[in-house]
Amino acid sequence: MIYAIDTIETDNMTNLMQPLTPYIIHHLFRRPHKKSELYDMGRMSFLGQLSWVHTIGLTYTENVLKVKEVQELLKSNETFDLVLQEHFMNEAMMIFAHKFKCPLVLLAPGPPTIFNNHLFANPSPTAYVPNLLANFGSYMTFWERLKNTYYDIAGELFVHNVILPKQADILKRTIPGAPDLKDILYNASLMLLTSHISLRDPAPLLPNIKEIGGYHVGTGKPLPTDLQKFLDDATDGVIVFSMGSNLKSADFPEDKKAAVIKVFSKMKQKILWKFEEDLPEKPKNVKIMEWIPQRDVLAHPNVIAFITHVGLLGTIEAVYHGVPLLGLPIFWDQEKNIEDAVRKGFGLKVAFQDLTEETFGLAINELVSNPKYRENAKLRSRILHDQPTKQMDDAVFWIEYVIRYKGAPHLKSAGLHLRWYQRYLVDVLLLFVLISLSIFKITRENCFS
Repeated sequence: MIYAIDTIETDNMTNLMQPLTPYIIHHLFRRPHKKSELYDMGRMSFLGQLSWVHTIGLTYTENVLKVKEVQELLKSNETFDLVLQEHFMNEAMMIFAHKFKCPLVLLAPGPPTIFNNHLFANPSPTAYVPNLLANFGSYMTFWERLKNTYYDIAGELFVHNVILPKQADILKRTIPGAPDLKDILYNASLMLLTSHISLRDPAPLLPNIKEIGGYHVGTGKPLPTDLQKFLDDATDGVIVFSMGSNLKSADFPEDKKAAVIKVFSKMKQKILWKFEEDLPEKPKNVKIMEWIPQRDVLAHPNVIAFITHVGLLGTIEAVYHGVPLLGLPIFWDQEKNIEDAVRKGFGLKVAFQDLTEETFGLAINELVSNPKYRENAKLRSRILHDQPTKQMDDAVFWIEYVIRYKGAPHLKSAGLHLRWYQRYLVDVLLLFVLISLSIFKITRENCFS
């Protein structure tokens, strides 16, 4: 039997866990956001964004561990073959694998980053692997490499000196008798990444880190009759517009909302807009819905463009179906996601603070009229689909592999047994410096004696 914990995106995790286990606990804590917080987050500094998300991580981790049923489970005599845990600023959750003395598999909501590389000693050379919050690609200029160095060093320091100590405090406070976090932190056997090489630049991955981006898309479901007809009747194509589950189009400043409406009113295409309240001034070609079955809508052949905040899962869904993007990034990895799409030729970007009738209109008309964006989106889609097994099957194989080989210790890097300064050979370099200085001093003294 497999025990799985989900603490962030329940709907997406359900697809992965359902074929694996009859016993699953879902507990989701979502901090209520003020709309100004989310729309202003992109203006924060690098460390400001880390701190903001870290605070949310502390809140949901502590609240989940305090749940009565979770506490009872941790005190029970249940047995499991494996723990599957979504990992993002919730390291205290690793107590479950320790409690049940079974292998741990992490599901990371994104590519390899400063938040998870250290758990596997996965190399991430700063010279050509951009930080998650960087808005540049692997081919960096000198100044971009300098900026990336700051991001990586500051990020590593934040992880080890802020995030992990706070998570250790939560573990001690909520689970009586729990071991020190550092004693259970590096025991994960496998990490599954929800990213995919079709979207991002290549980066090193150890054998126990696997990309399964696109696993959540799968076979589509039938659409509601009215929505199906709306899409079928769109002879000039449909543009889908959604800002995801946390951001809301209804929260747009009035000037930006008016700019979008004016642009849409001049277009011959139909617009399907995730808009969370009534919109009396909407043009005739616009259909609003409080919630859109996005994965299934993007699969429709008449969809020709996707306007999005560029969250990773929505970006993957668009690539899966070969739909080009117009990105309106707000915060976190959204900036990087759209910059990657622009560099790879299947997307365009309008910075949210720069959104006007002119900038928005030029971008969306360029996206739908120039065939190169759709051609490049189709190319990325072929890359995503062109693999020996489906992403879900790959995930199941490696999870079962870890169970078969009792944690698969043969996949773990020796780097896990080294301190950071040993991995980066800082101690060796210091020795060379000391020897060089000693030789220089001796030589200098002999020359002047």
